[in-house]
Amino acid sequence: MTRHGQATAWLRLLAAVWLLAVLAIAAHQWRFWSAARLDTDVMALLPRDEHEPAVAAATQRLARSAEGRVVVMLGAASDGDARRAAQAWRLALPAALGWREQRVDEAAAAASVAFYRPWRDRLLTAGQREWLVAQPADVAAERALSALHQPGPGGRLTPWAADPLGLWPAWWAARGGETLARPEQGELVLASGDGAGRRHWVVLLYDTGRPAFALDGEARIADALATAEQAARAAVPTLVLHRAGLPLHAEAAAVQASREVNSIGWGSLAAVMALVWLAFRRVRALALVALSLGIGVAAGVSATALVFGQVHLLTLVFGASLVGVAEDYGIHWFASRQAAPDEAPARLLRHLLPGLVLALVTSVLGYAVLAWAPFPGLRQMAVFSAAGLSAAFLTALCWFPLLDGRAPAMTGLSRRIAASLARWPRWHGQAAQTVGLVALGLVLATGLSRVQPNDDIRQLQSSPAALVADQREVGRLLGLPSPGQFYVVMAADEAGLLAREEALTARLAPLRASGVLAGWQALSDWVPSPDRQRADAALTARTEAAVLQAVNSRLGESITRPPFAAEPLTLAQWRQGAAAAAGAHLWLGEVPQADGGTAVASLVMLRGVEGAAALPRLAAAADGLPGVRWVDKPAEVSQLLGRYRASMTWLLIAGHALVLAALAWRFGHRAWRAWAPTAIASVAAVAVLGLLGMPLQLFNVLALLLLLGVGVDYGVFLLEHRGDGAAWLAVVLGAASTALSFGLLAVSSTPALRAFGLTLGIGLAAVSLLAPWLRAGRDTPDATPSVLTAP
Repeated sequence: MTRHGQATAWLRLLAAVWLLAVLAIAAHQWRFWSAARLDTDVMALLPRDEHEPAVAAATQRLARSAEGRVVVMLGAASDGDARRAAQAWRLALPAALGWREQRVDEAAAAASVAFYRPWRDRLLTAGQREWLVAQPADVAAERALSALHQPGPGGRLTPWAADPLGLWPAWWAARGGETLARPEQGELVLASGDGAGRRHWVVLLYDTGRPAFALDGEARIADALATAEQAARAAVPTLVLHRAGLPLHAEAAAVQASREVNSIGWGSLAAVMALVWLAFRRVRALALVALSLGIGVAAGVSATALVFGQVHLLTLVFGASLVGVAEDYGIHWFASRQAAPDEAPARLLRHLLPGLVLALVTSVLGYAVLAWAPFPGLRQMAVFSAAGLSAAFLTALCWFPLLDGRAPAMTGLSRRIAASLARWPRWHGQAAQTVGLVALGLVLATGLSRVQPNDDIRQLQSSPAALVADQREVGRLLGLPSPGQFYVVMAADEAGLLAREEALTARLAPLRASGVLAGWQALSDWVPSPDRQRADAALTARTEAAVLQAVNSRLGESITRPPFAAEPLTLAQWRQGAAAAAGAHLWLGEVPQADGGTAVASLVMLRGVEGAAALPRLAAAADGLPGVRWVDKPAEVSQLLGRYRASMTWLLIAGHALVLAALAWRFGHRAWRAWAPTAIASVAAVAVLGLLGMPLQLFNVLALLLLLGVGVDYGVFLLEHRGDGAAWLAVVLGAASTALSFGLLAVSSTPALRAFGLTLGIGLAAVSLLAPWLRAGRDTPDATPSVLTAP
C-alpha cells in the first residue's frame, strides 16, 4: 500500500471510531433532553461558602425556607375592596400551577396557646420583667382587681387566677410583632399609610410545591399571575399589587437565559454560516461546518451533564458563544483546500495538523483556566467549552478529509482577504510607527488610570427591576427579616445556645430603641433559656402570690394560683410541639466544629435594618460575645470576588509567561510576535473599560484568561504559515466569527456574561488587528513550511 493509501486508511479508521463516539453522544442527548436536567439557580455562579459549617448551614437553611414560597399582596383603599380583589384573584389563578395557599389556621393558633399554657408563668417580655421588679405589690394588686372587674374575657388567653396581671397577651403580642400582618376574619391583613394614602392589604401566601429552580425557561408562573391580576383589577380597578418570592426570580432568570440561548446561539450560527458562504460558496462547506458545530455543542452538553449531573442554563447561554470558536477548524480546512485544490486531503491535513493542534491546546487551556476559579457555574462553562471545542476539532480532523469532496473555488471575498495580507502594514520600528505607538500608549494609560475595581455582588443582580422593587416593598410592608445579614449563634448545648442568644438580643435592644433596626427573630424569644425561665418563674410566683393575697384580703375570697410546669421548657420539647412552625427556620441543629467536635447552632435574623450605614453597628453588637458570629453575605461574597479577582490577575500574568515560554520553544526568538498581540489587546480591553467608566470585576479578568487561550491562535497561525494567504483568510474569518459570537454576550441581561462578552469582544478585535501588524518581517516559509501559498 502506498503512503497515501495508508494515510487514507487511517483516516477512515478514525472516522469510524469518531462515528461511534458521535452516536454515543446522540444517545446521551436523547436521554438528557427527555429528563431536562437544567439548573437555573443564578447563585451557582458564586463560590461555595468558605466559612465554618454553621454559616454554610445557615445559608442553606435560608435558601430552603424561601424555596417554593410566593407572597402576593393586594392593596386597596378599603378593607372590603382588598378582600374582594383577593377573592377574584383566587378564582382566576390557574389551578394548573398546583400551588397550595397557606390560609389563616385558627385551630393551629389555639394549639400553640395550649402548648405554652403549662409554662405561662415564665414567658415575659423585657418590659414586663422590669415592671414586675419595680412595682410595689399594692400597685400590682390594683391592676389585677381592675382586670378582674372588666366585663367579658378582655383578651385573656387563660383564666384570671392563672394570669391575674394579664401578662400573657402582651407576650403573645410581642411574638406576633415579628410580622406586621394580622389574621382577621379568615384573611391575613394589614394597613399602611395615613390619611388619603392609607391602604388596606390582603396577604396571600403560597407554597409552589416544587423547588424554586425546577424550571424549564417557560414563563408559566408569570403568565398565571398575570391572569389572576387581570381578574383582580377587573374587580377593583384601583388595585395595587406586589409579589415576591424566589420562584419568581428563578423563573425570570430561566426565561431570560432561554431567550438569550436562542438569540446568541442562532445569531452566532447565522453569522458564522454567512461568513462561510461568502468565503467558500459551497453548500457542503456550510453543512460540514454546521455539523462540526452541532456535534461540538452536543458533546459540551453531554460532558457537562456527565461531570456535574446537570447543566446550568447559563452554561448553555455561554456555550452558545462556542459557535464562534468551534468553527475555526472547519474554516482553516476549507481555506486551505481553497488555496490548494489539487493537494491530497491526507497530505494537506498533515501539514495543517501542527497548527491546528497548537490552536486547540491553547484554546482548551484558556477555557480550563476558568475551572481554576471556585465557581461551580464557571467550571461547568469550562467543561462545556473544552469538550465542545475538542469534539468540533475531532469532527474536522476525522470527517472533513473524507466528506469534503471537490475543493471550493476562490470567491471574490476570499481572494481579497487572502491578498490583503501582503498589503497589511507591519511593525518595522520606523519613526512614524513609534510616534503612533506612543500616542496609543498614552490613550491606554489614560484608560488604565481610570479603571476602578468594584466587586460588589449587587452589581451582578440580573432580576427585572420591577420584581426587585416588589420584593423590597413586600419586605418593608410585612417587616420580613433580611436574608442577607444575620447572626449565627453556636454553643455546646441547647441551654447555652439560648443564653448566648439572650446576651446578643440584650445588645440589640438599644439599637432597636434608636431606630437602627425594627426588631429581630430569635429562638430565645419563643423558648427562653433555662436560667431565665427559672428567674422569671420565681419573679411571677412571688409577685402573683402577693397580688392574690391582697385581692383575697379585699374581696374575702380564697383564690389560689394554679400550678405550672416544674421544669423549664426545652428546645427539644418546643420543636415537637404545635408552636414550632413559627421559628423552625431559625434552628440549625448540630454542626461540625474545627476541632472535630459538634455544636448546636441557630440563627438570629433582623427586621427593618435602616440601610448600609447601620451594618457596622450591627456587626459590633457581636464583638466579644462567645459563639456569636455576624454574617453579611453580600459583603462577604463581594470580598471573596475581590480576592479571586486579585489571584486570577496573578494567574493571568503567570499564564502569559507560560504561553510565551511555550511559543519560544516552538518559534524561538520570533515567539514574541505571536504573544504580543494578545498581551497588548488585554491591556487595551482593560483600558477601554476605564474609558467607558465601567468597573473591573472578576469576570473581566476571567475573560482575559480566555482571551489568552483564543487570541494567541491568530499569531500562531501567522507564524506557522508565513506569507500564506489561506491561513490569513482563516484567521480573519475565525476572528470575525469569534468576536461576533462573544460580542453578542455583551448584550446579555446577565451582568456577569455581559462583562465577559464585552471584554472578550474588545480584546479579540484588537488581537485581529495587531497580529498581522506584528507578524514576521518577511512572508517566506520558515522551518515548518505550509504547502499553501498566497493566491
